[in-house]
Amino acid sequence: MNRKLIRPDLSDLKDYQPPKAFRPRKQVPPDQTSAEAFYYKKQMDNKTRMVIVLKDGEELRGVIEWYDRLALKVHRTDAPNILLMKDNVKYMYKENEDKSLDD
Repeated sequence: MNRKLIRPDLSDLKDYQPPKAFRPRKQVPPDQTSAEAFYYKKQMDNKTRMVIVLKDGEELRGVIEWYDRLALKVHRTDAPNILLMKDNVKYMYKENEDKSLDD
């Protein structure tokens, strides 16, 4: 018995869409981008004086000594050092930038 090899026409496969179960899933974005770590490290290395505005509107001024996932330690010259939970921070900026805001 002689068997004949049957080849499919590849032009028929161009429009073929595999079922959803076989499609590759999109990559999940990473949890950490390390942008925050880079920013804190830069400010700590330069000993940049920062203004940290809390959610209640209070402003703290000082240099960031260290940080972790949940907290910042701020060294203040006019007051005791403070361990500040990050979820209480509204925003922060460099102290010398507030002079340009007043102009």
